[in-house]
Amino acid sequence: METHISCLFPELLAMIFGYLDVRDKGRAAQVCTAWRDAAYHKSVWRGVEAKLHLRRANPSLFPSLQARGIRRVQILSLRRSLSYVIQGMANIESLNLSGCYNLTDNGLGHAFVQEIGSLRALNLSLCKQITDSSLGRIAQYLKGLEVLELGGCSNITNTGLLLIAWGLQRLKSLNLRSCRHLSDVGIGHLAGMTRSAAEGCLGLEQLTLQDCQKLTDLSLKHISRGLTGLRLLNLSFCGGISDAGLLHLSHMGSLRSLNLRSCDNISDTGIMHLAMGSLRLSGLDVSFCDKVGDQSLAYIAQGLDGLKSLSLCSCHISDDGINRMVRQMHGLRTLNIGQCVRITDKGLELIAEHLSQLTGIDLYGCTRITKRGLERITQLPCLKVLNLGLWQMTDSEK
Repeated sequence: METHISCLFPELLAMIFGYLDVRDKGRAAQVCTAWRDAAYHKSVWRGVEAKLHLRRANPSLFPSLQARGIRRVQILSLRRSLSYVIQGMANIESLNLSGCYNLTDNGLGHAFVQEIGSLRALNLSLCKQITDSSLGRIAQYLKGLEVLELGGCSNITNTGLLLIAWGLQRLKSLNLRSCRHLSDVGIGHLAGMTRSAAEGCLGLEQLTLQDCQKLTDLSLKHISRGLTGLRLLNLSFCGGISDAGLLHLSHMGSLRSLNLRSCDNISDTGIMHLAMGSLRLSGLDVSFCDKVGDQSLAYIAQGLDGLKSLSLCSCHISDDGINRMVRQMHGLRTLNIGQCVRITDKGLELIAEHLSQLTGIDLYGCTRITKRGLERITQLPCLKVLNLGLWQMTDSEK
């Protein structure tokens, strides 16, 4: 009996089409009526994000998306009003407007005029015209929001955070990268320090404060007291925090990932505070912290030996520090020591001997290592990623 793919039940075709990328799903739908019907099954499009250029009216666009069960939308260019999208996608779950520079408070205000209970994620990154006024609308009508991306929205102030803390109690992830008007007062609002005005976003699990230059150790005190369920905290390029602030973070038992990249006032003392607390970190980044040296590696080995990922790029560490660390860090998977110019082949040999679970290592700019050390590193059984930028073989090794 001759068999052909056209003989398959529509349910089986839908299962097969589910493995295709978005473009091929659309092509499959154009083959014939049977394939179209199978390709339009909601299971085929589960989790897919539609990427749209909204330039002119298309009456069939949103009914087509809804028929396929698509509830996640990214707007690549916004030439029409945002309300056109909101009205067309009644059950929208995720809306990505990142980089829509022409989006204004007025446009967002016309779109959000009633509660949208289905929306869980909103990305407004680099929508530079957005101000606290829009956050008021969001807090009023998007109370089910769990993810809010505001990176690069440089007009947002502490008042905007007060509005978020008032209206978005279900928020789990908040990105405030480069919102440079924010200060300790705003972080206090998020952490519930002003309960008379706002409850706070006490369920936050991820908070990105990268490049928020006005923040000080007081913000970390607020975070440690109010955001006790936080799992990821990004403080990179926050030059106003110091070792004393890390003392506040050192007993946050839920915290798993801490980014202190380019925090110029963090030193060995701050790492000591983290190591002597009750943290259970799996990821730590102190790259470009000029005051972090070998003593920090000893502290990490003593109190942060559960780390899976450690970044120390451009820190003042040497082979001695590597020696003091690697004997206790057997579970380490990723080690970034790029531009640590004091590391030599001896350090690489110690890494190769003790960190057998390592899957990735960054040696960019480690100019004192040679072919001998690299040969040892490449023998690591689990190694998949090796970055050797700026390394050159000497004439004697060629």
